[in-house]
Amino acid sequence: MLGFGRRRLFSALLQVQKRPCQHSRNMRLVQFQAPHLEVPHLGLESGVGGGVVDLNAFDSTLPKTMVQFLEQGETTLSVARRALATQLPVIPRSQVTFLAPVTRPDKVICVGLNYADHCQEQNVRVPKYPIIFSKFSSAIVGPYDAIVLPPESKEVDWEVEMAVVIGKKGKHIKATDVMAHVAGFTVAHDVSARDWQMRNGKQWLLGKTFDTFCPLGPALVTKDTIADPHNLKICCRVNGEVVQSSNTNQMVFKTEDLIAWVSQFVTLYPGDLLLTGTPPGVGMFRKPPVFLKKGDEVQCEIEELGVIINKVV
Repeated sequence: MLGFGRRRLFSALLQVQKRPCQHSRNMRLVQFQAPHLEVPHLGLESGVGGGVVDLNAFDSTLPKTMVQFLEQGETTLSVARRALATQLPVIPRSQVTFLAPVTRPDKVICVGLNYADHCQEQNVRVPKYPIIFSKFSSAIVGPYDAIVLPPESKEVDWEVEMAVVIGKKGKHIKATDVMAHVAGFTVAHDVSARDWQMRNGKQWLLGKTFDTFCPLGPALVTKDTIADPHNLKICCRVNGEVVQSSNTNQMVFKTEDLIAWVSQFVTLYPGDLLLTGTPPGVGMFRKPPVFLKKGDEVQCEIEELGVIINKVV
């Protein structure tokens, strides 16, 4: 977790200072900590890069974790909508620590080779069926937390991805009913140890799930405030240089197809995450390959969803 000094540094980089009571029409749900709070709270980010409205201060009956909030469905969402429509005090961004918008989900499901341009980058065929793997929830860290290079890997790579957050339990969900089970979307970084993923027995799970290998955030942007999640600019920058730049319209399997497919095999629960794949530009396929090193800074950004910034240590 970031100390308050480093958090202020990131705040300066993001130019995130906003006036109190300045709200966004978008529902941007966050989990956060602040010096005056004993435990993490739920909040509303007042626009991309804005301050935070404390939802638990607005209504003390609300749960304090996103998973519990989503489990209660419309009951809690209606409270958040009332808070959004009310001119409430905004805690300056410099005074809060942003946590991942979802922590300890039941599942973190990932999709491989799901961007047509990423398939072209590797000179491989577009898959006929979704390629599914997973991360453990212990890999999740906040939007401005550090990525820790594990001593077991020398080839740690970047992958910006859009994550879908499940809002309603379901099994054998029809594609036409999928969006009723979706709470919203957020930015994810599918950090990958390529030497474990591609060699060392091709341990995809191990290569993807080292601690800190799933930065997430900064907010869960509810589905009703995104016009089209499959037409958003998506990019990744390493030390300020754009290394990935594409659009979610390049996704081979869209949200509806992916959730319908996965829910054939597993029951999906509120808070479950589905990382939907990455565009071209990863380090492994550069000539020569380039991997993350200590001191690097990675920015993953998706239009309308926001940006996460993670130092490599």
